[in-house]
Amino acid sequence: MTENTSPAPEALADPASADLRVDGSAADAAVRDGGTTRQASPAHTAPDFTAPDHTKRNNRVIWLLLSATFVVILNETIMSVAIPTLIDDLKIDALAAQWLSTAFMLTMAVVIPITGFLLQRFSTRSIFIAAMSLFSIGTLTAALAPGFAVLVGARVIQASGTAIMLPLLMTTLMTLVPANKRGRTMGNVSIVISVAPAIGPTISGFILNYLDWRWIFLIVLPIAVVMLLIGIKFVENVTEPEKVKLDVFSVILSAFGFGGLLYGLSQTGVTDGGAGTSVVLWVSLGVGVLSLAGFIVRQLLLQRQNRALLDLRTFRSRIFTVAIVLMAISTASLFGVIIILPLYLQHVLHLDTLATGLLLLPGGIVMGVMAPFVGRLYDRFGPRVLVVPGAIIVSVVLWALTLVTDHTSPYLILAAHVGFSVGLALMFTPLFTAGLGAVTPHLYSHASAIVGTVQQVAGAAGTALLIAIFSAHTATLVAAGESVDQATAGGVSMAFLAAAIISLFAVVGSFFISKPADVIAPEGAFAH
Repeated sequence: MTENTSPAPEALADPASADLRVDGSAADAAVRDGGTTRQASPAHTAPDFTAPDHTKRNNRVIWLLLSATFVVILNETIMSVAIPTLIDDLKIDALAAQWLSTAFMLTMAVVIPITGFLLQRFSTRSIFIAAMSLFSIGTLTAALAPGFAVLVGARVIQASGTAIMLPLLMTTLMTLVPANKRGRTMGNVSIVISVAPAIGPTISGFILNYLDWRWIFLIVLPIAVVMLLIGIKFVENVTEPEKVKLDVFSVILSAFGFGGLLYGLSQTGVTDGGAGTSVVLWVSLGVGVLSLAGFIVRQLLLQRQNRALLDLRTFRSRIFTVAIVLMAISTASLFGVIIILPLYLQHVLHLDTLATGLLLLPGGIVMGVMAPFVGRLYDRFGPRVLVVPGAIIVSVVLWALTLVTDHTSPYLILAAHVGFSVGLALMFTPLFTAGLGAVTPHLYSHASAIVGTVQQVAGAAGTALLIAIFSAHTATLVAAGESVDQATAGGVSMAFLAAAIISLFAVVGSFFISKPADVIAPEGAFAH
């Protein structure tokens, strides 16, 4: 990347505010990594956006990326409720149908680690166009798919575009938004990251209640195409590409490492003809762990030459490391609950898909409404005063859900889910903002890729763990003579007990998060 001795630019103040302005203060020249103040590396530079005429352009880029990312991440969970319908329509079994989610997840795991390289090597505009083109092509292919194999291939194409968008969004925000305004802006990112997966099943349930499953894609397709066309016209480059080389061996290790882990986790609970845990699970996990170990060693060697696919120097920041651990626990809880609660509502309380989706909708709305306010509170008070109560609320709700029975009122489940959503809303925005703000600017793209990778692995791990515990305990209770409803409720209770125990680690870790003083702000910069 071209050397630039001028101070790093401060740009868009707040996309959620009517007063969008560019602040060209030289304060961004000083950054802090994990609490140690030092000069920003010239390796991460961007064009000079301090001129007033760039304000509207930056505003458009931010909002286009937010909107596009919401659409593609919504697609990640929108298929969950459609699995039973697809089993009947495509004449496939449940194990085959699961590949519609597994293939998507595996593709994300393989592509996301490469995004650190992509964001360095190519411009904002070209990456956006590539990502939305892939997603649109995949969506069109899925809508027209004549059979199961083509539908799985379409999901892989969709996932390739989805995997690029979130790191692109977060890296762009960290480049454009001054540190003292990042909290409120990251609040909008939290809407994308947390609300989109949460309302995916609701939208899917509503569509399937009235229309064929293909309409899940047909409704998303024009939205994706419009976003692509708007992006082609308005998205402009906000970073300057650097001529870096792709280490192919790192890509291979990454694919086998993260792909092996996620595939192994997806096989949790699968048995070999009733003879025990599937051999595929252990082989996949073994390959994943060994490849991941090799990947880490290679990155440590390559980062000495600034050639790492994922630069692990981000973990030198204590704040980033703590934030990543807390994000992993929170994401595992979110995706685990997204899977377990619908099972309980439909198989124990016998609600239909539409009622299930509507019952879970208020929680998603609460997260969306809270996110911008949580971001503003972060800017004023820092992360700890938000993350600590958030972690406690999540833990309390999970412990309360261990008490569910086959007669629990749906309204109590609704209240618990809203409380759970409040807790996560208090955690996600501060963790993203503090974690990414704790690394030096030239590592933003790598930090964003690490966040995306950890989210995928944690989400898969949380889902696999809770489903495995749920299935095993339910089978045990059925064998002991309990009714199906009672046994299923017992399995759900045991799954939530595991989640509640894990949540205690987040409560402890929340006391160790702090706000990175990565910008030496000029006098009055933190005034609101």
